Amino acid sequence: MNRRDSLKALGLGTLSTGLLVGVGCKTGEDKKADTAAAGGKQEAVPGRMPEEVERENKLKEEKYFDEHEMATITVLADIIIPKDEHSGSASDAKVPEFIEFIVKDMPSHKLPMRGGLKWVDLYCLNHYGNPFIKCSSKQQTELLDQIAYPSTAKAEVAQGVKFFSLMRNLTASGFWSSEMGTKDVGYAGNAPNKWTGVPVDVLKQYGMENVTI
Repeated sequence: MNRRDSLKALGLGTLSTGLLVGVGCKTGEDKKADTAAAGGKQEAVPGRMPEEVERENKLKEEKYFDEHEMATITVLADIIIPKDEHSGSASDAKVPEFIEFIVKDMPSHKLPMRGGLKWVDLYCLNHYGNPFIKCSSKQQTELLDQIAYPSTAKAEVAQGVKFFSLMRNLTASGFWSSEMGTKDVGYAGNAPNKWTGVPVDVLKQYGMENVTI
């Protein structure tokens, strides 16, 4: 299962252990397939139908978000997952590129994302006189504090709450399914076991601790 398929199977919902398991068990060819989410063109991949590879390459050639929208997505993603002492930020893990790809692959996310980005800019223009990316960090935080917590959010920012929930889920899904994200949580994936013989306690249990084979 490659990164894109595992995320679609999960519905891009709440991040879970299943997400990490689904994307962590990759072969070298699976990693090549992951270039779809990062914007790189992929060639024929064993185990995948040619028409699927062709479709993904076609999606990568298309452009949905404009430059301003991508800049806004980048700022939002880095606020959600900033760089710290353990790993880079969401944009370092190419989460904005992932979001650009996934909304084309799952078109139901297109209008909610675009509409939400416009809502964020309109709110900031009305309250601060600038679009979101040109607001100060304090102003950006003031807005996000109002839409990041659905249980306490006011009714008048309901559209922003819905958008930010989607944005947060996409960001988390993109980051923790990336190579950087899996390293951040220390997920190593499947690894072959090394046989070191029957455990000593088992041998003792059957009185065979002194038996030489």
